[in-house]
Formats: sequence, C-alpha cells, structure tokens
Amino acid sequence: MCDKYIEGGCNIVSLLQDADIWLFRSDFVFDFPRPTMPNIVYIGGFQCKPAQPLPADLEEFVQSAGEHGVIVMSLGSVVKALPKRMAEDIASVFAKLPQKVIWRHNGEHPSTLGNNTLIVDWMPQTDLLGHPQVKLFIAHGGTNGVQEAIYHGVPVLGIPLFFDQYDNLLRLQERGAAKILQLAEINGHTFESSVKEVLYKDSYRQNMQRLSRLHRDQPISPMEKAIFWVEYVMRHKGAGHLRTEAYKMPWYSYYSIDVLLFLMAVVAVLFLSVYAVIRLLCCRRRNTKIKQN
Repeated sequence: MCDKYIEGGCNIVSLLQDADIWLFRSDFVFDFPRPTMPNIVYIGGFQCKPAQPLPADLEEFVQSAGEHGVIVMSLGSVVKALPKRMAEDIASVFAKLPQKVIWRHNGEHPSTLGNNTLIVDWMPQTDLLGHPQVKLFIAHGGTNGVQEAIYHGVPVLGIPLFFDQYDNLLRLQERGAAKILQLAEINGHTFESSVKEVLYKDSYRQNMQRLSRLHRDQPISPMEKAIFWVEYVMRHKGAGHLRTEAYKMPWYSYYSIDVLLFLMAVVAVLFLSVYAVIRLLCCRRRNTKIKQN
C-alpha cells in the first residue's frame, strides 16, 4: 500500500504514528469510557440511516406476522451455512414460534423448516431492523450489525464466531441489551430458551431502545462528523496540533522506565542510609560495652 499509493514509499509504523486524525468506528454509548487523544474522532454508526421501504414481497411477509412480529437472523457474509444438525435444531425451534422468521442462510434447507420461516440468500438488513414489526435480531456480532441494531433499537441474541464479535456482543450484554449464546452450546433447548428470553423479557428491548436514544442524541450525525474532520485536515494541511508526540520519545521514557529506576534508586539509597546509621549505632554501643568490661 505504501509503495503503491504514497510517493517515495513509507514505513507502515511511522505512517500510523504520523496520522493526523483517526476515525474510530465506535462511541461511548457502546464502548467503555477511556482516555483518548484529541485526534481520535468517534464515528460509530456512521453507516446507519433511516429504514427504507422493503420490497413488496418482503413487506407482505413481514406484515403477515401480525401482532407477534418478526425475527431476523443473519450470521454475516463469511459464514455461508451452519452444520446440518445445528441448522436442523434452529429451524425446528423457529417452527414452534408464533413469530415470522427471516433467516439469511446459504446452505441446504433444513428438513425441519416451518411455514413461518423465510430463508433468503441476501436481505436488506438495515431496512428490516428499522421496521416496527422486527422484535429480535439474531446475529454474529459484527460491527455493522451491532451498530445497526443499536441505531434501530432492536435487542440482540448474539452467536459470536470469531474476530471482534464476542467483544462487541459482550459490550451489549453488559448493558442488558443482548444475550450471548456460544456456538458450541447451541442445541434445540438452549436456542429456544435464549430466543424466548430476549424476545419476551421487556428489559432487553427497553435497554436497547435507551441505547438507541442516547446514540441518536448528537448535534450532528456520525457521517457529518467524519466529513467535517476529513475536510478540517485538508483545509489546514494537517492537524499536527492535535496529534500526540509521545511516539517520538525513547521507549524507556514512553514507559517511564527511567522514572521508575530513579525512584527505585532513591528508595534503595534511603534504605541503605537507614541501615548504615543503625549499624553504626549498634557498633558504637558494642564498642562502649567492650571498653567498660
């Protein structure tokens, strides 16, 4: 990338250290509080937008759910299908529910599939999550899906698979807006109980809708914020005044090793001084006793 796009090439470490602005795909509604530098700009949910009308056939299916609502399930684009036994268990649980289900699944259709379940190769995920009929999102915990669920206020049953997905879902679970179900633990019983818990326990939806209100309550949208700061760097030919200079420090100064060694030396000198004084007094006292004898 450096050789292809940057004149004269570059070193990847120095390129990262010299970055004027970092656009960080998170916000403190979702993330835990932490100290950050002035050039860290949070743009979590920048890809989220109000839901658009669904295609006619999909809208008809969603509306046919009535008061029971719809469950949306998608495990992303990397995992095409689940193991056959697991898919059979999931399909059989869906078949028992009064809700309609839209399931993104590219594998073989399970034999236990019920009439209430629609299997699709692709779905307009953000438009579905923004539909008032959707009651639950079963997801793998990818960044896009999690942020879209927060934006639209839909509680999540998370099945993390790899990378950052468990970490993303853990943040939602800690806020009472999601439940994590490990892939290895999935069977008919655990999946059914987890679905019903998130679906029928009001606290999950209430907590997620609270996160949604907090996330949306911003002076400008995350996308507008990202655009402003990119243009800010362009207008001012950089933003060095916002960037930390810590990366220029020697490693021993960055990690305060020199300060630690100095403090340890001070403490050692104090202990040695006290030890020397005590030893000197003891020697004098012993010499005095010897002379008296």
